[in-house]
Amino acid sequence: MSQTVPATQTAIEISQPGGPEVLVPATRPVPEPGPGEVLIRIAAAGVNRADTLQRQGRYPVPPGASDIPGMECSGTIVQRGDGVTQWQDGDTVCALMTGGGYAEYATVPAVQCLPIPAGVSVVDAGGLPETFATVWTNVFERSHLQPGETFLVQGGSSGIGITAIQLAKAFGSTVLTTAGSDAKCQACRDFGADLAINYRTQDFVAEGKAFTGGRGVDAILDMVGGDYIPRELELLAREGRLCFVALMRGTRVEADFGLIHRKHLTVTGSTLRSRSVAQKAEIVTALRETVWPLWEQGKLRTFTDRLFPLREAADAHRLMESSEHIGKILLVP
Repeated sequence: MSQTVPATQTAIEISQPGGPEVLVPATRPVPEPGPGEVLIRIAAAGVNRADTLQRQGRYPVPPGASDIPGMECSGTIVQRGDGVTQWQDGDTVCALMTGGGYAEYATVPAVQCLPIPAGVSVVDAGGLPETFATVWTNVFERSHLQPGETFLVQGGSSGIGITAIQLAKAFGSTVLTTAGSDAKCQACRDFGADLAINYRTQDFVAEGKAFTGGRGVDAILDMVGGDYIPRELELLAREGRLCFVALMRGTRVEADFGLIHRKHLTVTGSTLRSRSVAQKAEIVTALRETVWPLWEQGKLRTFTDRLFPLREAADAHRLMESSEHIGKILLVP
């Protein structure tokens, strides 16, 4: 029996492209789940860098997606659309979304939902799907990180960074990371990094080469881009892989592509939001089968930095853009 839900809800709209102040509470209809979808009463929604880009008008909403920001959430299924049999009303889940998370209710394809991991609260789970899906696809599917290899993640104190550190360690790799303060470097070590480099006071290329005896690292996950790119090509070992999930410092750069040629390097990247429901379903299935058991084994920890009430989404974005947080920022209706 479907649970009773209200006709309207509070959601956060982007009133116009701009700064955090353009995020404003509004009254919206509660959506109805279509075939293959579930309606989730949201317990928490993750705040991601991509949300800030959408707010600025630099990350267009994919066709058919909600204009409400928010690409991951957790909560309780309160209604199911036709054809949904793998979930029941009342199930608690976390979900990968194309949009709509900054609200009290949202519809999501049922195949993009995951159970709440063992030992994780329903609130903390709201910050897991986007980060884990991003790391899984880029580090393990695209970069093919193997046990025994050496891996560098830029920005290790971010949600993506902490996820990457934990997963790479859980699957048997040596992990290097960069962060912007000594406190953030210590947090990275606390989550398993073998070497944390303060990029404000240390050169990550020199430190990485010294740590590896001059060999370099096998794979790099980068969300910085710009002038980091030629330095990363220098740091990569032969057959190394460089994968981008963002390019915060710019998309254009002068680099020595001879390094790619001589060292047999691979340079790649991907986005998650624009992928099809079928593609996202494959990622979610891989997480459930391969990654989610690690929670039961005690190899993963949550990393929520701060909770904000939904109506304070603007303040959550200010914190995100200050880069003063460690881990995930969540909105709680």
